[in-house]
Amino acid sequence: MKKSKYYYLMFAIPLLYFLTFDYIPMFGILIAFKDYSVFDGILGSEWVGLAYFQEFLSDPYFYKILRNTLLIGLYQIAFAFPAPIVLALLLNELRYEKFKRFVQTVSYMPHFLSTVVVCGILVNFLSYDGLVNQALGFFGIENIHFLMIPEWFRTIYIGSGIWQGIGWGSIIYLAALTAIDPQLYDAAKIDGANRWKQMRHVTLPGIAPTIVIMLLFSIGAIMSVSFEKVLLLQNGANFDTSDIISTYVYRRGLVSTDFSYATAVGLFNSVVALFFLTIGNYISRKVSETSLW
Repeated sequence: MKKSKYYYLMFAIPLLYFLTFDYIPMFGILIAFKDYSVFDGILGSEWVGLAYFQEFLSDPYFYKILRNTLLIGLYQIAFAFPAPIVLALLLNELRYEKFKRFVQTVSYMPHFLSTVVVCGILVNFLSYDGLVNQALGFFGIENIHFLMIPEWFRTIYIGSGIWQGIGWGSIIYLAALTAIDPQLYDAAKIDGANRWKQMRHVTLPGIAPTIVIMLLFSIGAIMSVSFEKVLLLQNGANFDTSDIISTYVYRRGLVSTDFSYATAVGLFNSVVALFFLTIGNYISRKVSETSLW
């Protein structure tokens, strides 16, 4: 302990962060099982057991918000998750270093924009007389009310997420690529492998453990759809596809001050996410040597 005191000191900073913002607040989960009253407090409120969970499962909104949340989460895994991998593989194939650094810099920049700024850009660009419709008009295509059409919401959400996160997400894969032994590429060349076969048989297997771990993290976050982004892009017209569990919790918990019910819904969301993570980790452990536990 004394010899490594500085390392423990560095570790204490993130430890305090998680204790303060993740573990200590978990005491509030008790509200989900109580008829919470601000005046009686958490411990003084009356127990109601699973009453709020039963109420949520019988709520007419249940299937709609669960479906919307799951669909956005699945689309993120299907489209947003592979995007940084593809970019990292493409950057790895570039031999002109100046152009490679330029592409990396440009692709990283959107990550540093706040959600409010990104949504503001989307609202302005996708408005009826915005830049996108002006470009479509140039090709003779009629203007489209993108944010007013429910079917467009998921495409806009996922597409903007890829644009914002593809560069930053590729960093970890680029780091994993540097750990691949160059002698493997030399051996592949001797065996007659072209660039495509080198990528397929050397590069991808080399970063496969990293891909699996990141995929498991993505599966664990399948229910963690960005509340701020959805709320900022949501309107009455696209409500059928944009209403998710977190926005429903916001309406019931903060707007309607139904704290116990909102906490129960939030806990249900976390349990579903844990279920997906456990299943994904089990499958990964069975089919490969990589897993979270």
